[in-house]
Amino acid sequence: MRMLKPALAVIAMAIMASPAMAQVPKAADGKPDLTGFWTHASLTPLMRAPANKTLVVNEEEAKRIAAAVPMAGVTEEGFKGATYSDPNKGAPPKGAKDFGVQGYDSFWMDPGARLALVKGEWRTSYVVEPANGQLPFVDPADQTKKRLANRERYETGNAAYEGPEATNIAERCLIGFANAAGPGMLSGLYNSNYRFVQTPDHMMILAEMAHDARIIPIFASAEKARASHKPSAIQPWFGDSVGWWEGNTFVMESINVNPIQAAAQQSFPITHKAIITERFTRTSEKDIFYEFSVSDPELYTQPWKAELSFYPSPGLYEYACHEGNYGMHGILAGAREKERQAVAVKAKPTKAKGGQ
Repeated sequence: MRMLKPALAVIAMAIMASPAMAQVPKAADGKPDLTGFWTHASLTPLMRAPANKTLVVNEEEAKRIAAAVPMAGVTEEGFKGATYSDPNKGAPPKGAKDFGVQGYDSFWMDPGARLALVKGEWRTSYVVEPANGQLPFVDPADQTKKRLANRERYETGNAAYEGPEATNIAERCLIGFANAAGPGMLSGLYNSNYRFVQTPDHMMILAEMAHDARIIPIFASAEKARASHKPSAIQPWFGDSVGWWEGNTFVMESINVNPIQAAAQQSFPITHKAIITERFTRTSEKDIFYEFSVSDPELYTQPWKAELSFYPSPGLYEYACHEGNYGMHGILAGAREKERQAVAVKAKPTKAKGGQ
C-alpha cells in the first residue's frame, strides 16, 4: 500500500488541476462571480467559411486561418501589415458598384489577432448547431438579397435618405452594432469589451460599444423568471430579459426585442418574436464560457446555437460615437443636393425643333 500512495497523490493532483475542478471566484452568496472586465474579441466569424470544413482546428491551422484575414494583426507591433486610405487617391468611381469604397481602414479596427479559443479548442465559427456552422434560414436567398442591399446602401450611399430615420439605429449611435450588447453578444471590428457587475438579485452587463447596458433581474428558478416577464407591449431595445441560476451557470432569457432593433440586427436577423437564451459559466479565473441559442421559426428552420469565451480585459474605453461624426449631416446634405439637381434639370428649358 505504501507503494501506491505516491501514485494516488499524483492522480489526486491531476484531478484537482483539471478544468472541471478549476477554482473560480465566488460571490458573497456562494455563486460563481462573473463580476469584472471581459472581452471576447476574435477573428472567428459567426458562420463557418466554406474553406473551413471543421469546427475545431489545431493551433497551426488556426494561425494560418487568422493570418489570411485582411484585418488580422492590425493591433500588434505598431499595426504591422495594416492598410490605410490614401488621401491623394481622389474620389472612387461614381456609384462604386464594385464596393470599392471603404467604411473603415485599418487604423480604426481592433478585432483581435487570433481565432476564438473556446473550451480549449480553436474554433472556425461561433455557430455550433447546426453542425455545418451555418444559420438555418427558412429562405437563404431572401436573406442574401437583403444583406447585399444593405451593404450597397451603406457603402455607396444609393438611397433616398428622406430623413435620419433612413439609416438604422446603430448608424445613428442609438445602440452598438454587430450585436455587441445582444441578446446574443458577438465581437465586432472594435470595442469588444464588457463590464459585468453581479449582485444576488441582478446582473448588469455594460457593453463598451455605445455604452449599452443590460440590467437583468435574477429569480429563484426558471419558472419564476419566465412568469416575471413584462407585458408584451413593453419592448426594450435588447428585449425583456430575466435570469436565474442553474447550478454554476447563469441563464438569461430574452423575449420581445424591440421591432426596430430586431430589424436592425447586423450579425444575424431576428423578428421581435424571437426567444434568445444566453448561458454564462465561469470555468476559471480567466475564462467565462458563453453560449446562446436563438429560436425564431419565422426566419429559421430550427433553433440554432453559438459558443464563445470571455477573457479578462484591462477595462472599458469611451465610445464617443457622435463626437466629430459628420456622417449624418453629409448623408442628408448630399441627398438634398441630389434633389435640387433633379429639380434644376426638369426646370431647364429645351430648344424647340427647327431652331425656333
